[in-house]
Amino acid sequence: MRQDADRLRFVGAATRRISRAMDLDEIVAGLCRAVLPSFSTGVLVCLREPLPVGDERPTGPLVLRLHRADRAPAEDDTDASPSSEPGMPAPGLREVRPGSDLAEVLRGVRPVFTDSPAGRGALSELTGEDGAFAPPDGQRAILAPLRGRRRVIGTVLFLRRPESRPFEVNDLLVAAQLATHSALGIDKAVLYGREAHIADELQRTMLPETLPSPPGIRLAARYLPAAESARVGGDWYDAIPLPGSRVALVVGDVMGHSMTSAAIMGQLRTTAQTLAGLGLPPQEVLHHLDEQAQRLGAEHMATCLYAVYDPVSHRITIANAGHPPPVLLHPGGRAEVLRMPPGAPIGVGGVDFEAVELDAPGGATLLLYTDGLVESRLRDVWTGIEQLRDKAGTTGRLAGPDRPPALETLCDDVLDMVGPGDRDDDIALLAARFDGIVPGDVAYWSLDPEDAAPGQARRLARRTLSRWNLEELGDSVELLVSELVTNAVRHSSRPVTLRLLRTDVLRCEIGDDAPELPRLRRARPTDENGRGLYLVSRLAMRWGAARLSTGKIVWFEFARP
Repeated sequence: MRQDADRLRFVGAATRRISRAMDLDEIVAGLCRAVLPSFSTGVLVCLREPLPVGDERPTGPLVLRLHRADRAPAEDDTDASPSSEPGMPAPGLREVRPGSDLAEVLRGVRPVFTDSPAGRGALSELTGEDGAFAPPDGQRAILAPLRGRRRVIGTVLFLRRPESRPFEVNDLLVAAQLATHSALGIDKAVLYGREAHIADELQRTMLPETLPSPPGIRLAARYLPAAESARVGGDWYDAIPLPGSRVALVVGDVMGHSMTSAAIMGQLRTTAQTLAGLGLPPQEVLHHLDEQAQRLGAEHMATCLYAVYDPVSHRITIANAGHPPPVLLHPGGRAEVLRMPPGAPIGVGGVDFEAVELDAPGGATLLLYTDGLVESRLRDVWTGIEQLRDKAGTTGRLAGPDRPPALETLCDDVLDMVGPGDRDDDIALLAARFDGIVPGDVAYWSLDPEDAAPGQARRLARRTLSRWNLEELGDSVELLVSELVTNAVRHSSRPVTLRLLRTDVLRCEIGDDAPELPRLRRARPTDENGRGLYLVSRLAMRWGAARLSTGKIVWFEFARP
């Protein structure tokens, strides 16, 4: 009776140790630590190669690979901890032949002693014909199949030294319990790992692979998953070039950690990109995102911050939907938390969002982030925000009073405030450096929609290119400006706008109040028009068109000579 009670206590403690682990290697290591030296003095774990996942049906022959082999130190060993030793069989593959003794043991549901006829043959097949790992004559070992929810996933061999008490019949029950819990844990770990990998890849594919390089602003970003890698979340960031050389900066966080959160995040990010392309103001974008979240389900909510930066006016417009406020780092190292209406999260419904317009001084850096950066079990969100402000300010002061810190360095320093054990949630960080476009590099005109407008536009463009020492581009720019202004005058009832921007490229923008976007088509020989966009596509380095709330803009760019 005493031995039976000891066995029950041992099985309970061992299974608890095994079940605590979520990782495949941790489960196998937990099994080895649990049985050494209390139950056996040596253990060998072989797993199927490859391990099937969930309902996946294996193809090809059953092949076992040695995953771990441990032994307990002998009494005269100086090392008192279990370890893998050279005396164990070398890692390799063992193909299980159909109808062999090993195949019959694996087909069974109960462990067997290796001194039985089937067990002896199975052991020889598993460890090799030389018998290097076979127990001494008269000494039993236990070979237990590892059977998951659907099929056999491996086997475990328990051994004892000659001086140890031999295995008894009741020990087969202990081995069966250990093998069952280990197999179910391995099954769960493999499935959990596959789902976590899929979820992580899904989330990463929904984040931008690269950030754009619009004029007047520099960008850097970081994304870090939660310390518990399987907890996939709905954090995202984005930078979207807009008409008029503006850029939209977006950061958001779908509540929850699941595949559903990642999928909802992808839908909201796509919706935000579409709304941004329409030129809607930030508060309107959040309003439409709120409606989209409600259509996806009342239980899906998210926080989001949407900002639009204009490098020409050096202003930024920001609207917030329950998201942590951004931090603005000024040149010289002064950092401030921008105060703005917090708003309700997206998905609540029936809420008006407000936008604030602020100065965006040249050389300043805006930090947008998700709450995983500032909130954890160790600190509340406002304490974390103050720590973020202090950290950004320290990095800014170290860079010196005359130049801002490098964006990549700033991002790395900011993330250093989160320790390895302090990362309970995903972290998305978007840093935007405001360089702006100086007034001398911008030329803007409003032209009446009349027949003289194309000629006037050509003269203004040539005069500006001469002032900028870009006469080499004069003929091509004049031709394309004339074609696009002519088309705008034909369809517009209000003044046509013409703007030239000199950055690392020469950019020309023509705006009108007609919402229809132009389409490139091949004109027939008898057509009197329809060749304007063909010329634009042939001569310009890049071109495009985008809708505005007041009409549209058609733009093209030339590389500067």
